[in-house]
Amino acid sequence: MRAVIQRVSKASVEIKGQINGSIEQGLLVLIGIEDADNQDDIEWLAKKIIQLRIFSDEAGLMNKSILDINGNILLISQFTLFGQTKKGNRPSFIRASKPDIAIPLYENFFKELSSCLGKEVQTGIFGADMQISLINDGPVTIMIDTKNKE
Repeated sequence: MRAVIQRVSKASVEIKGQINGSIEQGLLVLIGIEDADNQDDIEWLAKKIIQLRIFSDEAGLMNKSILDINGNILLISQFTLFGQTKKGNRPSFIRASKPDIAIPLYENFFKELSSCLGKEVQTGIFGADMQISLINDGPVTIMIDTKNKE
């Protein structure tokens, strides 16, 4: 699994002109899934995201987690995180899982992330054409790949 995590002041996802998910202060998480991903990746990544200390404390230092600030999460599926650009100018997405594999993993990740957060995570719709609006706070953007845990 690959995740791009952005600290946001607010974020929302719109699908066909309707807001599907919206948060105030928290994290926008873009998630890509590949065939090699499993439940261990889901659990490790959810805990890692929840424990990231990327929110400012009283001294202005990044010392607080999403739990510490009672923040929210907007989770968006994004197969393009596995785009390969080694050859030519058109990205290849061969490493990204097809929906029959990716959807159950995405749904399990959503459940695990919600459980770790202690409240429901907001989402887009898997595979939909989505318009994401956000105000990146900082900016703070972190990339995590579960295949590079060390």
